Amino acid sequence: MRFRIPTTLAAGAAAVLTVASLSAPTQAAGDDPADLSPYLADTLGGLSGTATVLVHGATLADAKSAVESTGMATSITFDRIGVVGAVGDRAQIEAVRSEPGVTYVEGNAPIELFQETSNIATRGLEATRTLTGANGKALTGEGVSVAVIDSGVDPTNPYFAEEDGSSAVVANLKTVCDPFDFACTVQEVPNNVDTDTLSGGGHGTHVAGIVGGRPTTLTDGAELQGAAPGSKLVSLSTGAVLFIIGADAALNWVLENHEAPCGEGVSAAECPPIKVTNNSYGPSGGGEFDPQSATVKLQRELAAEGVATVWANGNDGGDGSESLSNPPGMDPTGGVISVASYYDEDTGTRDGQVSDYSSRGEAGDQSTYPDISAPGEDITSSCRPYLPICSTGLDPRNGPGATDIGTFNTISGTSMAAPHIAGIVAQLFQANPSATPAQVENAIKSTAYKYADGAAYEQGPLGTTSFDKGYGLVDVVAAAAAVGGTSTATKAKRSKGKKRGQR
Repeated sequence: MRFRIPTTLAAGAAAVLTVASLSAPTQAAGDDPADLSPYLADTLGGLSGTATVLVHGATLADAKSAVESTGMATSITFDRIGVVGAVGDRAQIEAVRSEPGVTYVEGNAPIELFQETSNIATRGLEATRTLTGANGKALTGEGVSVAVIDSGVDPTNPYFAEEDGSSAVVANLKTVCDPFDFACTVQEVPNNVDTDTLSGGGHGTHVAGIVGGRPTTLTDGAELQGAAPGSKLVSLSTGAVLFIIGADAALNWVLENHEAPCGEGVSAAECPPIKVTNNSYGPSGGGEFDPQSATVKLQRELAAEGVATVWANGNDGGDGSESLSNPPGMDPTGGVISVASYYDEDTGTRDGQVSDYSSRGEAGDQSTYPDISAPGEDITSSCRPYLPICSTGLDPRNGPGATDIGTFNTISGTSMAAPHIAGIVAQLFQANPSATPAQVENAIKSTAYKYADGAAYEQGPLGTTSFDKGYGLVDVVAAAAAVGGTSTATKAKRSKGKKRGQR
């Protein structure tokens, strides 16, 4: 089965990426107005009523002053990058561009979610069974939390069940934007609350299972596990309908809380630091790389603090004549990783195909190429059949318990490829906790398996790359050796071949 499932969010987009310095020249009175983001430039002329924008300042004080001076309503502040989310009409938005210290005004662009863990093709299953990390434990991502920014998660799905009955979801949060006073906050909710059902999604639970689903045997005998079955999960629900301000609010929360995502006083053993975020969303049709967006500023700050950012490259296909890649993933900052979808032909082969829906970069412009390929086609993971995304899967399956009816399903998309890499990044940080995000990215790209389907490889900075599949198919065992810190487990169970449900 080969599905392509893009779902529109209406509230928290993948901002367009940017390569600009975080410190931009100060806007002084009399200077030209600050630039508008491409989305805002296209839509501002037809605006009637009000809209949410992101006002970037040379300092946070500049951005706040500009918003106040123009009478706009503040919805959220991103203190670390000097950005204020604000609501105003067309005249106010035009006016704020000329306020002293304003460097950029960004529109609240809409995004969509980019829709079986293929752990044989990635050698991920082999790595969990034969390698140990720096802590002497099996290479499962133990000691690392992964932040999943998505529609939400069902922490009670059997795929997240720990042996002691607790959930692998250690922190459960939701971005809430009040429709009346426009304030946006990230709120903590109980760990047993199903935020995916509350948002009418399904996408986030499926993605989270690909990252960190625990070893699970379905009632039909299939054996599944996520890419990093020892990692912990931090869910940041943006809802099933989203714009960029909601997604950026989630990234900002990670920036401010990654060292202790469950709060001070909770041990790292119970709730480890976040070392990677998964972002399976973005603007439809790709777009220009915007070096001034809040998303890029946030992910660059995260990289500087040791947190990698993983992006789905998009589901727009293409032939290399233009770039259809998800803009934030084009950020050349080390530790920002974009992921193309690979199809293992339901066999676990390492010589499969680039998925036809996987977004291509522009041939000849390597800055637009995806970084790496990972399995994204026919992926079975946690899902509830009554949720919109899960209902698109045509292979509902039952979990291990008598009441676990339809708790798994099979879906395809680069949304499913990205969490493979997010989980693998967790494994590599377990292998070498002192590695930087850039070193982890380089280990993944420099050791990739060169499957031949699609565009020819060409010389890149770390070997050969291509506009459709990046450096090739991720190889967990090779990447772990490259990043350092692993050893061969002496008593680990080795894979005895493919079992049903493991691909």
